[in-house]
Amino acid sequence: MTAKIISIGDELLIGQVVNTNAAWLAEQLNLIGIKVDEILAISDNGNEIERAVKSAISRHDLVITTGGLGPTKDDITKQCLAQIFGAKMVLDEKILASNTAFFKARGYELTEINRKQAEVPDCCEVIENTCGTAPCMWFNTPHGGILISLPGVPYEMKTIVERDLLPRLKTLNSGQIIIHKTIMTHGLGESFLSERIASWEDALPSNFKLAYLPKPGVLRLRLSAFGSDENALNATMNKQLGELHQLIPELIYGYDDESLESVVFRLLKEKKQTLSVAESCTGGYIAHRITLIPGSSEIFNGSVVVYAYEAKQNLLGVTLRTLEKYGAVSEPCVIEMAEGCRELFHTDYAIAVSGIAGPGGATDEKPVGTVWIAVATPEKVVAQKFSYGDTRERNIVRACLSALDLLRKQL
Repeated sequence: MTAKIISIGDELLIGQVVNTNAAWLAEQLNLIGIKVDEILAISDNGNEIERAVKSAISRHDLVITTGGLGPTKDDITKQCLAQIFGAKMVLDEKILASNTAFFKARGYELTEINRKQAEVPDCCEVIENTCGTAPCMWFNTPHGGILISLPGVPYEMKTIVERDLLPRLKTLNSGQIIIHKTIMTHGLGESFLSERIASWEDALPSNFKLAYLPKPGVLRLRLSAFGSDENALNATMNKQLGELHQLIPELIYGYDDESLESVVFRLLKEKKQTLSVAESCTGGYIAHRITLIPGSSEIFNGSVVVYAYEAKQNLLGVTLRTLEKYGAVSEPCVIEMAEGCRELFHTDYAIAVSGIAGPGGATDEKPVGTVWIAVATPEKVVAQKFSYGDTRERNIVRACLSALDLLRKQL
């Protein structure tokens, strides 16, 4: 079964509202083996709605629309669907009674404009909206497919989908299974990673598909598999993941959108060891990411933001000689920062970061995006230089992730 999602509303097209409904729906449909081929956002315009829906139901097994079912004049989806299917509007007494009770419970009388929400095309099956007043409508199309019209309010839409639609659609699509696995990597850009795993990717079975999903500091690889035998798909998926791990073991840090900070937290917790952080250019961002994790106090003792030379000297014991000879953005400086931080907080491990986030502060030898990172362990200190771009916020994020990954490799 293939599907198309049509999101209706001017607010989506002017950037006033982010189309989270379509993303959530696509995820839920994939989980029950329905492949979403297209997602479309259109305006509250009758001609646009009719053109989009007619095209979609002629080419897809399942079409889902969201939005345009409210009580106001710009909510015209229901009328457009009636016209497409050559239906007339009829009053659904069950929905009328439900909506009357809905408003009465909130201290309001049902108005004529809300009464009209109980009117539906006579050719559809009505599915009650227990969270609102706009019902869901299920149409069987002339092409043997299904069109489902859902309200656009996210919590109303999600309730109907989870309670009524997914179990029913899963039964109708019982022969097809889609599984996904997301491989989280750090340390290599998209084109370089693609070259490194080209032989593995080329040898993937025909029912497997690989997608590259980059964002600052992290490259996600989503491996999807399609078939009818779930056990066979999972076995082949595990085999492919094992082969990929042999190719890039140092780059893979987790699976299924696992964060680097959660991996570090888990490893430290397993070892019953502790961490502290000294930050300059990242300004506390590493500590922030770590302390977002529930229970992080089990492994995290504290942090310092040491921007000025004096702070590096007075709090962490960085020597004036090091700062004058090498500068704050240097290997000797971050090594002393990491050692001083580990001693200050009495931790097993310490991270230190110093760099030029930009846009100012650069020199010919140290352009914007130059970052030095050190990790002090119970046995040694490792340090590495990184070169990023010229965007301050992105440099901070990438430095944070590089620091966490450098620590991960020592654990």
